[in-house]
Amino acid sequence: MFLGRQHHIAIIASDWEKAREFYVEKLGFALIREVYRPAQDDYLRMLRQGDTTLELFIRPDAPRRVTDPEAMGLRHLAFHVEDIEPVVRWLNSMGIETEPIRVDAVNGGRFTFFKDPDGLPLELHE
Repeated sequence: MFLGRQHHIAIIASDWEKAREFYVEKLGFALIREVYRPAQDDYLRMLRQGDTTLELFIRPDAPRRVTDPEAMGLRHLAFHVEDIEPVVRWLNSMGIETEPIRVDAVNGGRFTFFKDPDGLPLELHE
């Protein structure tokens, strides 16, 4: 028995319109399913790009993410890219700020971080 590839990544966001603009319009994820959940009185939205699936939950009253100091749990999401520089230029052209590109001394390659509208750290790794 073993664990296979990731099935999905669940994200709690505060605002559907901001999340849609960021993940769908800017990053290019497609909205593939939207399910109303009456018990929670909310919508679960499934977004996909390639073999990455995001489950997006909208909770305007969710506690804010702790970043400094970092807390236990998921630290960030990392997306593999073949060439980091054009992806950084593409993000910047849409008004998405990125940190300087750095070299990963442990895993090799180059990387940078950017954030979603609620401050969730996202990484590009070459």
